Amino acid sequence: MERNREKIIKELKRNPDGFTISELSKKLKISRHTISNCFAFLEGARKVKIRQVGMAKIYFWGGND
Repeated sequence: MERNREKIIKELKRNPDGFTISELSKKLKISRHTISNCFAFLEGARKVKIRQVGMAKIYFWGGND
């Protein structure tokens, strides 16, 4: 789980336009469920920002580093 979280954070930092869970799942070849769990953890830690666009949520890196 920690390794997946590191991959997700790395991609979020690289892409200022953000990702949906599905986009990141396809890019990293990680299940949507795993990515969703990682985002829930990161959201609780206030490391990601979320923007609702229609039905989709777009996740952005919001951490200090």
